[in-house]
Amino acid sequence: MKQIVLKVHPSDNVIVALTDLHKGQQVELDGEKYLLLDDVNAKHKFFTNDMNTGDEVIMYGVLVGKTQHAIQRGMLMTTDNVKHASDPFTYRPFHYEWKAPDVSKFKDRTFNGYHRADGSVGTANYWLFIPTVFCENRNLDVIREALHNELGYAVTQKYKSYAHELVEAYKKGEDIHNLSLAPATAAETRKKRVFENVDGIKFLNHQGGCGGIRQDAAVLSKLLAAYADHPNVAGVTVMSLGCQNLQVADFQRDLKERNPNFSKPLYIYEQQQSQSEEQLIAEAIRKTFEGLIEINKIERKPAPLSKMTVGVKCGGSDGFSGISANPAVGYTSDLLVALGAKVLLAEFPELCGAEQQLIDRTRDEAAARKFIHLMTAYNDAAHKVGSGFHMNPSPGNIKDGLITDAIKSTGAARKGGTSPVEDVLDYTEPATKPGLNLVCTPGNDVEATTGKAASGATLILFTTGLGTPTGNPVCPTIKVATNTKLAQKMDDIIDINTGPVIDGEKTIEQMGEEILEYCIKAASGEVIPKAVLLNQDDFIPWKRGVSL
Repeated sequence: MKQIVLKVHPSDNVIVALTDLHKGQQVELDGEKYLLLDDVNAKHKFFTNDMNTGDEVIMYGVLVGKTQHAIQRGMLMTTDNVKHASDPFTYRPFHYEWKAPDVSKFKDRTFNGYHRADGSVGTANYWLFIPTVFCENRNLDVIREALHNELGYAVTQKYKSYAHELVEAYKKGEDIHNLSLAPATAAETRKKRVFENVDGIKFLNHQGGCGGIRQDAAVLSKLLAAYADHPNVAGVTVMSLGCQNLQVADFQRDLKERNPNFSKPLYIYEQQQSQSEEQLIAEAIRKTFEGLIEINKIERKPAPLSKMTVGVKCGGSDGFSGISANPAVGYTSDLLVALGAKVLLAEFPELCGAEQQLIDRTRDEAAARKFIHLMTAYNDAAHKVGSGFHMNPSPGNIKDGLITDAIKSTGAARKGGTSPVEDVLDYTEPATKPGLNLVCTPGNDVEATTGKAASGATLILFTTGLGTPTGNPVCPTIKVATNTKLAQKMDDIIDINTGPVIDGEKTIEQMGEEILEYCIKAASGEVIPKAVLLNQDDFIPWKRGVSL
């Protein structure tokens, strides 16, 4: 018989509905029967026992909230009867023992990547356009349209063709409802390319570089330098106005500091020193075209899986995120760590409630204290403007079962698996140590993926229960659905479905291995994640203000 409810941890006093349950229905789990006093939709929770005002609500084995009034066994958990609460955290000497998963079937596996001069290996081969200031965005848009259309990277071409067909049918008096948009396949996408070994030309349009405070420009400079130095980037064109806060010299200094031996093609253009806008754009296109000819000579070659750097992220999360997709990705994380690869877990507002577990898993005391400092300073800054980590869950999260931030966060932390934490990185700091790294970013989908790529992620595993079109310009983003309904409804953006875990058809371990297999194929260019096919190139720099 299919399981319809789940207690995630033996000490939990709430139970998760795996399917819609109804008031008056009696359910049984581990030999104990529960009479439901409310309708409990799939992904939501009900209480296992009577509770008084202020009692602790436990899920995943940790404190996730406190009751606001007396509650009866079998009642639905809601934002009215439970408010966020989490345990305090501190550094304490702790000997964490980790049992690595069996990786014998993967230990001799390789992926075909792009080998860089500094020893890193990319999963893609991109040319990157960087504006040092928002004033150059318009010029980037002109260049994007010219190069994307001519070189075969424009996802909009199919929509232009579709619009043309609609116009022609309208002129002829034909029924436009008979026309449909044919989706492009990965093979068709490659076939259109002029440069077979160039996976794309990417553009980092942003709203910074001038105005604001000087610290904003300084952080942006380090972020842009990180993207220029990214293993998936083979060449860079920089567009500058000239008078902005973020000067080209600042960017060059940060790039040299990050990688003293940076040797990729780097072309810099300053508009206030040019003869005209037309001359500036034409010269940037011509020189970039020459660079594309050169990087097209780079071919994929085998690399050990230890050369992979995988970011793990969740967005549009639901009540199944911490039960199916996140733990499955967590098992993939453990496999990668056991193979010597790097895994990046970020979204600090979504680690609220899981802090002590992560601190206890951190090998180095200095790194643990750095994590405590970053988390505390971030949350304090949020409270100073009348917010706090407890306000992180979105209306969509709450509607689909994530009632408190601690529930959301403890489930989100499962993406990082169970391995020891090897390092803690502030925003834009590069990951240098194999193993699990914590990266300080907001929880916001795009700000978080932007930060993960800056720390060196060459693939991102992005779990979602509600669906999201988020991607990244330089880091292929793989969408992992928490449930089969979503995977079927939004199959144009979902790459992997972990719904079989909820349905009892597969184990977490089986799904984790399947996800790693997909990562190997994506890293080798054998499959193209749908976010890449759709040019979902989202990029939002974090100004280090309060962003949840």
